[in-house]
Amino acid sequence: MGIIAWIVIGLLAGLIAKALMPGRDPGGLIITMLIGIAGGLLGGWLGKVLFGVDSIDGFFELSTWIAAIVGSMILLALYRLFTGGRTRHA
Repeated sequence: MGIIAWIVIGLLAGLIAKALMPGRDPGGLIITMLIGIAGGLLGGWLGKVLFGVDSIDGFFELSTWIAAIVGSMILLALYRLFTGGRTRHA
């Protein structure tokens, strides 16, 4: 897949992960996209290591989306843990 596909998957997977996990996040759209892209890579790597499957096959493959969303949820939970849910005050 190309870089544009990864950005689109990352953005959507990050948004889906935020929707599935309750609570407020201190990050905006850029953080969501970065967490989603990294989450897709993490999910694909975990699928390969734990289950021996190639979970990042193509843009329209269900396994790609599941891996990206699960990976994004893991990274979002870690992000919340390390940031402590703090918000910036203007």
